[in-house]
Amino acid sequence: MKTLIAALALSTALTAPGLAHARQVTFTTTLNAYGGDGAYLAFYVTDAAGSYVGTLWMAGPKSKYHEDLTGWFRATGGDPAQIDGITGASVGAGRTLEITLDLADAILDAGYTLHVDAAVEDMRSSPQDVSLPLTAAGASATGARYIASLSYR
Repeated sequence: MKTLIAALALSTALTAPGLAHARQVTFTTTLNAYGGDGAYLAFYVTDAAGSYVGTLWMAGPKSKYHEDLTGWFRATGGDPAQIDGITGASVGAGRTLEITLDLADAILDAGYTLHVDAAVEDMRSSPQDVSLPLTAAGASATGARYIASLSYR
């Protein structure tokens, strides 16, 4: 149900003008074995101009830690409405998070970028640990601090 809400929220915001179709996209995120508590992750999208468009997923339910996801927090002003219904548990060191969402075809190959911020209690935050263009072909990258790899297809 959470993925449906996420998909509807983002695809409605991004496709209302064109009423484009959507496709299922699976995001696979593997964390490094960094030796700390579970990581909070914010998956969010910006347009070609770098403006915030929407949040796809939030791993980590406690709102008191959301401000440590500094890129996402700055973009949204920490607005909890941006993540209502699209949150899950934090992700442990060395673990993999796999989420499947419906993304509007209109945002693929159209200059939109996926950003993933990461934060771990008592450790440094990592805004934009990974940033990738959203393309129909998918993409993969290595993160800067906590994320060993992120791919989507």
